[in-house]
Amino acid sequence: EVTGQLRFDAPAIERLGVPAYNWWNEALHGVGRAGLARVYPMPIAMAATFRPGWVQNVFADVAAEARQKYRAAQDTGGTGDYTGLTFFTPNINIFRDPRWGRGMETYGEDPYLTARMGLACVEGLQHGWEEDWQGRPLLTAACLKHFAVHSGPEGTRHEFDSRVSDRDLRTTYLPAFEYIIKNSDVRQVMCGYNRLNGSPCCTNRRLFDILRNEWHYNGLLVTDCWALNDAYETDTVIPRHRTHATAALAYSDAFGREVDLECGSGLPALREAWSAGILPATKIDEHVRRLLRVRLAVTDEPVPAEEEVCREPVPFGIERASMVLLKNDNTLPLARGTRVYLEGPNATDTLMPLGNYNGTPDHTVSIREGLLNIRDGKGNMLQLVSTADSADVIVYAGGLSPQLEGEELQVDEPGFYRGDRTQIELPAYQVADIRRLKQSGKPLVLLLCTGSALGLEEVVDEADAILVAWYGGEDMGSAVAWQMCFPAGRSLFGRLPVTFYRNTRQLPPFDDYAMQGRTYRYMEAEPLFPFGYGLDYSSCRLEKASFDPASLTVTATVHADSCRMPKCITSPIVQVYLKNPSDPDGPRKQLVGVGEGHLFAGTSDEVSIQLDPFWFRQYNPATDRMEEPADGTQMTLQVGFSSADKDLVDIPFTYRI
Repeated sequence: EVTGQLRFDAPAIERLGVPAYNWWNEALHGVGRAGLARVYPMPIAMAATFRPGWVQNVFADVAAEARQKYRAAQDTGGTGDYTGLTFFTPNINIFRDPRWGRGMETYGEDPYLTARMGLACVEGLQHGWEEDWQGRPLLTAACLKHFAVHSGPEGTRHEFDSRVSDRDLRTTYLPAFEYIIKNSDVRQVMCGYNRLNGSPCCTNRRLFDILRNEWHYNGLLVTDCWALNDAYETDTVIPRHRTHATAALAYSDAFGREVDLECGSGLPALREAWSAGILPATKIDEHVRRLLRVRLAVTDEPVPAEEEVCREPVPFGIERASMVLLKNDNTLPLARGTRVYLEGPNATDTLMPLGNYNGTPDHTVSIREGLLNIRDGKGNMLQLVSTADSADVIVYAGGLSPQLEGEELQVDEPGFYRGDRTQIELPAYQVADIRRLKQSGKPLVLLLCTGSALGLEEVVDEADAILVAWYGGEDMGSAVAWQMCFPAGRSLFGRLPVTFYRNTRQLPPFDDYAMQGRTYRYMEAEPLFPFGYGLDYSSCRLEKASFDPASLTVTATVHADSCRMPKCITSPIVQVYLKNPSDPDGPRKQLVGVGEGHLFAGTSDEVSIQLDPFWFRQYNPATDRMEEPADGTQMTLQVGFSSADKDLVDIPFTYRI
């Protein structure tokens, strides 16, 4: 009875009145795999908003829908997969290389942005919209995954050994986990498939020590699904770690230490380890106490009214604010009555916007449908025509597809392998299409649907405008049309949560986990579009910026010179980066704060950004810890609109303890 509770599909214990429960549920961007449910943009798109509060609202809405689904399942006696309230969400791995197929599930390449967005997801899922989670009921239980240093390759993930320096581990791969654990009551952490420096993550003593003893995390540690099998199975089809001679030894290493719950089928091995005396009964009891504590907290709560979970409906703006405008040579927004010729592999696709780990929406809007249906007060805004010659503007809907990039896919097409990419350039046929369409002489809008960065060096000069729409959820087509036409109101665009490299040659080898040369934090070469970059329909500039070291507050005054539409409200994203010359082996710079302005053309707005000392820490190799800088350390803050130096204003200061 007791060991049975350590598996994800825990059976009922009828004599004690304990019902069956299934711990495996998904909520990556909406309730997943559980029938009809709203499908939001993928996490990489949410990250592009740079607005954690909006992300919390999304997941508060997801929590409300999850509670309703759980109640419906209970009414019908359902206890199978995807019927519970414990979710394997969010994925807070660092998107270190754009070739990783699952990068779309993450919040990008930056530890600070990943931590802030991941924390917003956890707070929304577990406690709804309320910012202060203390005392709030537990609506669902979130799970930080995959602990740790997990980001491909997908094709070898069951045998892959992530070799990482202590510095990179502490400065890049662990901070988001640490920050969320220390700033929330997150109830679950999931260990990954990969090995870390020789040891599988789900039996890794160093990771266990950091999690339990350094961070004092007392929630559940869950295995990735069937991850423990990789430690002992000798499968000739799928290469595996094979670090343990028997299943019992692998399970005693995991459950004899810190793993509480297995997503997998190892119950016989658990019982064998217990019978052999290598897995103490006292340790099993400890795991069961943790499991029941979380399970009772989340399932025994009465279902609150929806308005108590989500303060207001999630704005349609989350889809709009996720889109990033990379280029615009006076082409967008499109004027009323513009004749548009639409072409490209993603023009009519209704599955592409749903990404992966998705639910089943009650409707979808393709890009073509969105452009056809967009209206203002006077009627239909655009005309879709059948030839490029008869058009005023050409829109090419290209990019990628979640059928090509994703989790361990059986794909072996040119440029793709097992869900990952082997090159980041657009497929060759799309480059040819774009060049052919450019010969028409008409303005060309390149609309990119993707879960990751693309190498656009071959086509950037061919396009008059480039809009990155990611995999934007069920209403993606409507949001795309709105962004392209902008009938009225608020100019709302996102910023890049990943670096857009020029080409594949700018990348280090995919299976090299060293951060040197990777992401905006460590690369020396100039990318095509930098992290944090994004245009708007308004022209904004930073008038002045100051920093108060005593309160760790940045104050920035932003001015909007103009807007391409009348009575336009613009909402620029102000970014704060830190440079620390006293740590020459650390990142060149790193994001430490984000704020948002709201202003009309011709006006200014003052943006105040509170910084957290957590993000000022630097690595000390003597102690293998992240530590506060010494008193008197000379540092520089950079304030502006992207990670590129030319877009930032420097504020030197002296760090004081």
